Formats: sequence, C-alpha cells, structure tokens
Amino acid sequence: MKIIIHGGFFSESDQSNEVKAAKQNSLKSIAEKAYQYLLTNSAVDTVAYAVSLLEDDELFNAGIGSQIQSDGIIRMSAALMDGETQKMSGVINIQDVKNPIFVAKELMKEDDRVLGGSGAKNYANEHGFEDFSTEIPQRIREYEAKLANGGKGTVGCVAIDKNGKLAVATSTGGKGFEIPGRISDSATVAGNYANEFCAVSCTGVGEDIVSNATSAKIVTRVTDGMTLQEAFNKTFTELKTIDGFAGAIAIDRDGNIFHQDSYPKMVFASFDGESFEVFE
Repeated sequence: MKIIIHGGFFSESDQSNEVKAAKQNSLKSIAEKAYQYLLTNSAVDTVAYAVSLLEDDELFNAGIGSQIQSDGIIRMSAALMDGETQKMSGVINIQDVKNPIFVAKELMKEDDRVLGGSGAKNYANEHGFEDFSTEIPQRIREYEAKLANGGKGTVGCVAIDKNGKLAVATSTGGKGFEIPGRISDSATVAGNYANEFCAVSCTGVGEDIVSNATSAKIVTRVTDGMTLQEAFNKTFTELKTIDGFAGAIAIDRDGNIFHQDSYPKMVFASFDGESFEVFE
C-alpha cells in the first residue's frame, strides 16, 4: 500500500518560506491521514478522501482555495478513475459545492458519469450536496489585482491498496482569470487516468497537459511494457517540444512511485507506511 499526492506548483519568487513550510507540513499530514484511511479502504475511496482534504485546505488551488475566473465566478473541476474497472467520473466547471471530488465520486454509479456546469450543480443538489461558497479573501484580492499568483495549480492523489488495485483523483480551481467556460485537463484522461497497470494525476497548464495527453500517454506506455521512469521520460520529452508546463505523480501495479515536472517545482508528498518523501 502506497500513496502520493500533489498540490500544484510552488514559486520561490511569489511565495514565502513560511508558505513553503506550511505546504510541506500540510502535504505530509494529508498523506499520512490518507494512508491510514487506505489501511481499511479501497484505493478508489482513498484517493477521493485524500483529494477532499486537499480541497479543504486553502493553501491549494482546489475547493476553498479555488481561483476566480474573469467574470468573478469560481468554477471547479474534479475527476476520479478506478484502475480496476476503468470507470472515470467527473464534474466540469461546477459552482458552489465544497468538495467537487465527492460529486465526481457520486457520479461513478451513473451511466452518464461526466457532467458540466449547471447539470453538474443540479445533480449535486439532487444528491444532498449543500450550497457552499469557496470564495476566500485571498482569492478576492488576487482577482481584484488580476494576479495569476499560484494559478498553475491542481491537487491530486494516486494510491495502490492492499489488493494491488490502483486509483487516481484530481481536482482544480482553475488557473485564475480565465475565460468563463474554459475546460481544464483535470476531468479529462489527459490529466487523470488509471488502469490495472498504472495511475497518473497531473498539474500545471491544462492546455499543455491536454495537448500532450500526458496522463494517458504515461499509463499507455507502462501498459505496453515501459518502466514507469521510461514512460515519464518519453512523455516529458514530448512535452518539452511544446514548452509545456506540467508535473505528474504516478504509481504502477508493482508499487513503484514516480513524479516529475517540467519546471520546478511541483509540491508533493508520498508515504508507504514507513517513510515520507516531501518536496524540498
């Protein structure tokens, strides 16, 4: 059993050492809590749980830390994929819910498993998700100043459970000040993908991740026989040709963990029950 989470990117020039330390501590704490949850739950339940904790932490760009779009509205996206069944569910540009990942999880039981906009919100309302404003003062200040500070961010989790089953979940609050209606990578197979061989979650510039089909490529290459590192290296080499900005975390069916970014530095933490690895 192993788990790895990410919380977007960290800029030394834009953020203080105090913020860096806070993110390190938060990621380590969430990774440990998620691992403890994994001990008695499936990989798919665990990744949704871990991402909900990240959504509840305003340090990260998801849930209550979400960015405000150019029309002053917060729209969030999230997705969940079960590596065993290869079912993926997600919400795109959903508004006024606390945890988009739990709406995505609820959709896993439906035939129509990816919903957007008002359809996603109506579904959430019908299934007991209360209205919740994720707008916080910091994001209002950034919006008013038209800043993009921290915009290249998403949160995600990949886990392998005691039965060797893989799952991935990803959630984002957008890049900030984008055109309303923009679709991020997070609820697509470019940013969130898993099968029985590998699971991958991405963060970065959604358009670059989609153009490179990053998660799907890595998983497909591992499925076809590449090692996790080989699959990452080839995929990130291709990303470089478009000067793509992305980071990714992954676990393969043998329990190997890998992470890579095209520009430093992606913030992440992993835990295997004995030792942590946390971004520096």
